Amino acid sequence: MNQWIATCPHETVDVLGSELVSLGVENQTTLYRGVMFDCDLETAYRAHFLLRTASRIQRVVAQFDVTDPTMIRMGLDDVRWQDFLRSHRAFIVRPALADRHAEHLGEEAVIASVVESIQQCPFVKGPPRCDPGADDPITVIPFIRNGRCVLSIDTAGRALHKRGWRTGDHPAVIKETLAASILMLAGYTGHETLLDPTCGSGTIPIEAAYIALNKAPLIHRGKDDFALEHLAGFDRALWRRVADQLRASKKSVLPAPIFASDIRHEYIDVARKCALRARVEKYLNFSIKAFENQTPPTPRGLLIANLPYGERIGSGKIHELYRAVGKVIAERFSRWRIALLVPAEAPLHLLKLKTTHEYALANGTLPVKLLVVDR
Repeated sequence: MNQWIATCPHETVDVLGSELVSLGVENQTTLYRGVMFDCDLETAYRAHFLLRTASRIQRVVAQFDVTDPTMIRMGLDDVRWQDFLRSHRAFIVRPALADRHAEHLGEEAVIASVVESIQQCPFVKGPPRCDPGADDPITVIPFIRNGRCVLSIDTAGRALHKRGWRTGDHPAVIKETLAASILMLAGYTGHETLLDPTCGSGTIPIEAAYIALNKAPLIHRGKDDFALEHLAGFDRALWRRVADQLRASKKSVLPAPIFASDIRHEYIDVARKCALRARVEKYLNFSIKAFENQTPPTPRGLLIANLPYGERIGSGKIHELYRAVGKVIAERFSRWRIALLVPAEAPLHLLKLKTTHEYALANGTLPVKLLVVDR
């Protein structure tokens, strides 16, 4: 059993924790902006492919008390870096000094202590070099808070929201991890019709298709794309076996249809391209349609939308939009479940919704709310 940390926005740590439970992880601790958990290597490999809401995953190397620079060096003395790092792979040290006391230790002093510790270890082919200019260096993270250091190594490499299918042709996208969190908070499992009437570049319907098909969100990353693959002790055969099992578990047919539309044809073109790159385009039904013209494609389902923000459509139009959205929902979708992502300061009263749940989230730096109406 090894110890790991999966990070995420603090608002979604409970969602991430539930994902880990579904992987069979029982021993977990909620942290600020993450979850620490214990699991065997096979489960950790599955987590790298499967976690939909995690931003990154880290392998915990050591934990020790630290109140001054001397204690940092003492804690590092017991770390066998050769069990984690490889001689040929450059590394960087990125401290996270999370309170005033930790900041007093000094970022440069912490970095120097970790670099010295690594380079003094007896690697057979010599220690790896610390090189911030190297291509894709391994990142070592000393996280210090409340007099405690959790020393870890980033095993994700690229951030996990970067699934690999984004084209970058839309001016206002939400992260794939946020889209997955929204779907999971709304209770979407793939067994009900889903309609996204403001789909933009298609992030929400694409993530919905992955959930409905039981498709691992990171399964299309290429060989050696995860930092984990460049660490000592990496089991390539086990990694391939896990990936093959996950590919085999993907469904070939959606349990229920997914519909996506937007008022602008260029956004639908982008959404189609993204869905094709994500290899789910054939499962999605795209159309060009304004919210005011939406009608339920089936008697019941889930309408989920990331409503436009005031700065995108103009503050004068936001009230008009919210009145129209509320009217469409009341008149045509009264039997449907609803999930709307809206700015925290939006005129929510104009929607006239009796919400079942409200979740405070963040879309980048913007505070937002997820309004959920269950029927």
